[in-house]
Amino acid sequence: MSDYDVFELGDLPLQSGEVLRDAKLAYKAYGTLDARRSNAVVFPTAYGGTHRDNAWLIGPGLPLDPERYFIVCVNLFGGGLSSSPSTTSGAQHGHAFPHPTVYDNVEAQRKLVLDHFGAREVALVLGFSMGAQQTFHWAAREPSLVKRIAPICGSARTAEHNIVFLDGVRAVLELDPAFAGGAYDTPPLAGQRAVGRTWAAWGQSQTFYREERWRRLGFDSRDAFVEAAYVESFASADANDLLAMLWTWRHADVGAHALYGGDTQRALEAISSTAIVMPSATDTYFPPEDSALEVAAMPNATLATIPSGNGHQAGANVDPDDDAFVMARLRELLASA
Repeated sequence: MSDYDVFELGDLPLQSGEVLRDAKLAYKAYGTLDARRSNAVVFPTAYGGTHRDNAWLIGPGLPLDPERYFIVCVNLFGGGLSSSPSTTSGAQHGHAFPHPTVYDNVEAQRKLVLDHFGAREVALVLGFSMGAQQTFHWAAREPSLVKRIAPICGSARTAEHNIVFLDGVRAVLELDPAFAGGAYDTPPLAGQRAVGRTWAAWGQSQTFYREERWRRLGFDSRDAFVEAAYVESFASADANDLLAMLWTWRHADVGAHALYGGDTQRALEAISSTAIVMPSATDTYFPPEDSALEVAAMPNATLATIPSGNGHQAGANVDPDDDAFVMARLRELLASA
């Protein structure tokens, strides 16, 4: 038995002009809507993650208490549970899968949370990494409906430096002859493992490796950590799924919507939600300098940098001190009017 539900969207028009046929949105819901239908919390997933990775913030006594909030953890298109290259059959299987944007993900989530469940307000949208990107997009799409946002280690627009990294990762995977332009019969494991090894230098910081923080995670060597945390993780995924999510990440821009005509600054200025934006002090993907620029454009936003040496993973439930910082900021945000 699965630990999640699936919302059937039918044929979903995408920003690209393509149509995602028989679209499916996998989600896990906790709690119930209150009488005012105003206690919904939307919690999108990150690159390669699932709703299970969000569970550390949900439960009695935790910031997202199901006795108080109706929490909907929604899985990203391409992540293997919602519609993805590996799970879509027929003409859109594999490398023929369409290209959903972050806004396309948010539109599907709106259909679930607002139309299907009937929420009239969203008390909070939060997310880590690509989940944070979806958080910004939710607030720009529904500035009067979304009351609070907490983007954790993510951005409203994918930065140029980040794009250079993502393009390099894609090139590494596609160089594996077994990839066959995405029409592979057997997984391109050499390429996937190479991607994992490349990713390991970005997911963690110089401080993490210099201080041998992998020992805190139970590993006896740097290489053992890299192999288990990154190489094997990427080898166990589907290559086309990895590239589908990567495409979505690469093209993330909160201004790329009909409401804003490609004007990122105007989209940020339209975000009226009370916001606490939490970058990691040592994140290479989404550095705090980039977050500061975005926060400066948002009328009701506060920058709260996680004082961590764990790089991007400061927002991913790997360190008790990082977790305590994130939880404290979430409690502050939820206590705000």
